[in-house]
Amino acid sequence: MTHPQLEVLRRNIPGLRLEADPAELEHYGRDWTRRWTPAPLAIALPADVEQVQAVVRWAGANSVAIVPSGGRTGLSGGAVAANGELVLSLARMNRVLGFDPIDRTLTVQPGITLQAVHEAAAGHGLAYPVDFAARGSCSIGGNIATNAGGIRVLRHGNTREWIAGLKLVTGTGELLDLGRGLVKNSSGYDLRHLAIGSEGTLGVVVEATLKLADPPPPTQVMLLALPSFGVLMEVFAELRRRLRLEAFEFFTDRALHHVLAHGGQAPFSDVHPYYVVAEFAMRGEADEVAMLAAFEHCTERAWVADGVIAQGEAQAAQLWRLREGITESLARHAPYKNDVSVRVSAMPAFLAEAQALLGREYPEFDVVWFGHVGDGNLHINVLRPGGMDGAEFVGRCEQVTRLLAETLQRHGGSISAEHGIGLVKKPWLPSTRSEAEIEVMRGIRRVLDPRGIMNPGKLFDP
Repeated sequence: MTHPQLEVLRRNIPGLRLEADPAELEHYGRDWTRRWTPAPLAIALPADVEQVQAVVRWAGANSVAIVPSGGRTGLSGGAVAANGELVLSLARMNRVLGFDPIDRTLTVQPGITLQAVHEAAAGHGLAYPVDFAARGSCSIGGNIATNAGGIRVLRHGNTREWIAGLKLVTGTGELLDLGRGLVKNSSGYDLRHLAIGSEGTLGVVVEATLKLADPPPPTQVMLLALPSFGVLMEVFAELRRRLRLEAFEFFTDRALHHVLAHGGQAPFSDVHPYYVVAEFAMRGEADEVAMLAAFEHCTERAWVADGVIAQGEAQAAQLWRLREGITESLARHAPYKNDVSVRVSAMPAFLAEAQALLGREYPEFDVVWFGHVGDGNLHINVLRPGGMDGAEFVGRCEQVTRLLAETLQRHGGSISAEHGIGLVKKPWLPSTRSEAEIEVMRGIRRVLDPRGIMNPGKLFDP
């Protein structure tokens, strides 16, 4: 414990866990970006809301910056502690606090994993419909902090749509009870929605009340092979017109290559440049007829070169693995990531321009595309060529990101669809938000965190 007040903190908050072992500092001091060297002051692991409040008040009194920490699965540097910050981990606050069968809500602590929420909801015959590949390690608090999306936004929307209420400890240590689970509440500003997506810059989420839904209907999964990038939106429009789409996910042959390198069998005898995993409701014969009609329509117009329909849950899981395994398969390459979005109607024009831009600027790089095309969200992963210095690689990628941000601005898009701004995307926030908007956000931040201790340096500078 190098900070003179840390022992005071330990004595003043009985039951608070404080860690300063180098291995723990490294583990808790970074997220999945792996670009910054972790250098936190210590790791505080509170057990309850009162301990969170006490830690925040201590930090304010001692001018110590705080980095709130969940599962640290983020890809924008939002959970990085590289400048002597105190990491405030919510890992111990991971319980289900209550279920209301009338309101159909589940109240949880922020450190609970998304997968545990799914299991708790299923135990009551209901579902929490937000879902993505990191479900086993990401936390609900982190999902709220970044307004996480995932593979079912097309049908169910982002995390924001499923938060009935939350409790937030502000930068002064005050506890705010926001939303309170009310369906209707027109009594002024909805501060709950300010907290959602704020990346820990306004406070620490210490409790969340989640809306639950009916279990999803029986579904079918289809993998389609596409001959060109240009037909992608044609296939999406056709499937959306005929089917009740739950998910529509796209990836390239390079993405499939990396997933299969980790094991598994190629889905087709031939290699195709682009692929789509589509999941849709299958409630009876009419849906089956519509599925076959959609497939025939796409093949007749040469939009689809090949396809496979899952025969049972095991094969459906295998097809989904081809999409959900991409991020894990790329992790060892430490790729440079772009996570962008445009309106679905603007997607065809943006895709054409972005593809031309990246092909021109990255001729010798392995660029892996995938994304949630049905909601306008693309993930672009750039792999460093062998022998290229890491700093040079990031520099090259940042030059291209500047051009990509300009392209997004022309198409009314966002430089961050679902991973937040953090440190990585901070230079390009003005491509998505006007200076007037950013100044309003600064003002809100000053009110809730007047000492500037909550995740400083993230999202935007003071």
